[in-house]
Amino acid sequence: MRRRAAQRFPVPALSLVTWSSRCFSSSAPPRVLLQFQFIHPSSQNPTEPNHDMSTRVAIVTGGNKGIGLAIVRALCRDFQGDVYLTARDVGRGQAAVASLSSEGLKSSFQQLDINDGDSIRAAAAFFKDKYGGVDVLINNAAIAFKVADTTPFAAQAEETLKTNFFATRDVLTTFMPLIKAGGRVVNVSSFVSCRTLNQCSPELQQRFRSEDISEEELAGLMQRFVDKAKAGQHKQDGWPETAYGVSKTGLTVLSMILARRLSKERPNDGILLNACCPGWVRTDMAGPNAPKSPEEGAVTPVYLALLPPGATEPHGQFVSEKEVQPW
Repeated sequence: MRRRAAQRFPVPALSLVTWSSRCFSSSAPPRVLLQFQFIHPSSQNPTEPNHDMSTRVAIVTGGNKGIGLAIVRALCRDFQGDVYLTARDVGRGQAAVASLSSEGLKSSFQQLDINDGDSIRAAAAFFKDKYGGVDVLINNAAIAFKVADTTPFAAQAEETLKTNFFATRDVLTTFMPLIKAGGRVVNVSSFVSCRTLNQCSPELQQRFRSEDISEEELAGLMQRFVDKAKAGQHKQDGWPETAYGVSKTGLTVLSMILARRLSKERPNDGILLNACCPGWVRTDMAGPNAPKSPEEGAVTPVYLALLPPGATEPHGQFVSEKEVQPW
């Protein structure tokens, strides 16, 4: 006679153990009645969201318009995972997500104001809780004063460096520990950073090209520029007349510093971090006369974000048109 294969069932969860003697005579010893109830895993903690830590996630700062929105659009098409558009303004961010949805592209919104430490920490906590970390981080949020803007240069220097360098640095400080093995970090810089570097004094150029410059020294130099600009002494101190350019020079050098740190502290995790130039792109910031569309400007940032698993380069480089540029 053939023995039937035993059926396997999920192990039931013990829901109750009851001591009782009511069903027995007074002389009978008390007995234990074990009551079991099968609880399906999906029914446990029904109010707690079901988070899949294996789902990959990509984040774009300043993603509600311009190059940032074009980057999000491309990632929605090509990235295997969830794509988050972040912006400081909730209404504009949600409107951008709705616009992408009308194109048949799925993205999500998370509020993130890079100038607000609480906002940065709240966003980081959200992604850590939901995804266990971050797979792709693209730092795109930035500001620039128009050439014709009459705001005093000292104020332009302080505001521009505050956002483009110091706030972006705060995002990186908070999010770098969350970058998963195999992750990609892309800092959107500018070709202006190279031009600005070459306009700096020989002493500043030497430090910005040095492989032993520390993050603290770099931050000190960025603050020195702001302080000298406020005093009207930035030119005498070796700086050019461009707050935007200095901020992007700082971001490019910061990218190189952080890449070297990754290679030293997480050598086996395969994380690649680079700065890049999207080119001169038609945006609110760059104006309508630029030769590139936002979609064309998104090509290099997206290329770096989607470098294949196992790739070892580029890393710690300044990349334009998908090619490493001299620094």
